[in-house]
Amino acid sequence: MKLNRRNFLQASAATSATITGASLAVAGAPPSARRARTDQEKLARIAVNTWPLRSMFPSRRANSEPTAMQKKYGTITMHDLPQFTRDTFPGLFHMDLWSSLFGDVKDSSMFESFKTEWEGQQREITEFNPAAPSSKRWIDQMANKAAALGMRCHHISNNAPRNVSVPDEGQRKEGIAVAKKWLDAAATLGAKTMRVNSGGPRIVPGAVAQPGSYPKNNEIEVYLNHAIDSFKEMADYGGKLGVKVTLENHWGLTADPTNIRIIIEEVNSPWCEASPDYCNWEHEYMLYHGLAAVAPLAHTTVHAKYWDRWKVNDVQRSTRIMEEAGFQGIYALEYEDGPWDGVDGAKHLLKEVMAAL
Repeated sequence: MKLNRRNFLQASAATSATITGASLAVAGAPPSARRARTDQEKLARIAVNTWPLRSMFPSRRANSEPTAMQKKYGTITMHDLPQFTRDTFPGLFHMDLWSSLFGDVKDSSMFESFKTEWEGQQREITEFNPAAPSSKRWIDQMANKAAALGMRCHHISNNAPRNVSVPDEGQRKEGIAVAKKWLDAAATLGAKTMRVNSGGPRIVPGAVAQPGSYPKNNEIEVYLNHAIDSFKEMADYGGKLGVKVTLENHWGLTADPTNIRIIIEEVNSPWCEASPDYCNWEHEYMLYHGLAAVAPLAHTTVHAKYWDRWKVNDVQRSTRIMEEAGFQGIYALEYEDGPWDGVDGAKHLLKEVMAAL
């Protein structure tokens, strides 16, 4: 089975390159010179995202009541996702997988519990451990199920690695070690990219007034220095596996697009790049200006998001910003919240991205 999957991944990559090759030529041309893409070319640039579907997945909590989406669409696991994607989003064959949905919730051997601090409070968290023997078998099964249906994991939206920018060296190294375990899993699944959060404070420290001089922010430099060192190490490791490590504007240091640019340019590796999100910004002006600032740093993965946090959320405009910056990768349909449920929200995003491509 492993040999068959490996052959599939190689053949799939070649097929994907053939399908997207024509569309990439279109994307690389100036907007005024581009020919119209076919629907097949557009669909080859889009991925289903598990975040909008998260409430369809089973909970580890005992006796939990069915969610509204489970009542409407049924309950699925990650192993069901390839078939669900084929049935619900015809023509899409890329998948963006959220780390918190990995594993069989009935098998405790796949999970580990630990204590962490969140916004000044101690919390106990239970997460999937991709290095556990049972987890490795589960990941192998996921890869085989996807291969059998002609589907492929494109990106892992990962929340598991933590503290990669904190001053505490032990915590930082632990976060890197978790990321490496996940990069191994990403390689097994054939993923092109994996997000790692920058860690550190959720709201970054601000500048401090200097007597007789201008304000200065010495504290943020500490976090940036550690983030750069961590992403260098993770990019080196990911490069050996063929998986890029990405920074998303996912709060903390990365809420500021300049910090994303600093980390990526200082790491200076083809295995470290941006994976922008259309909506994860701290104020409205960032929706398009912030996206335009990081768009040239993204080459493989983008989260095309709708979120009613903002009065106006022009998905087509955001998609055109990416295209005009030369982006030639995959748009993952990450519906956050608004007037639709997760499935209908993702279908709305599909129409908007298709219209802009």
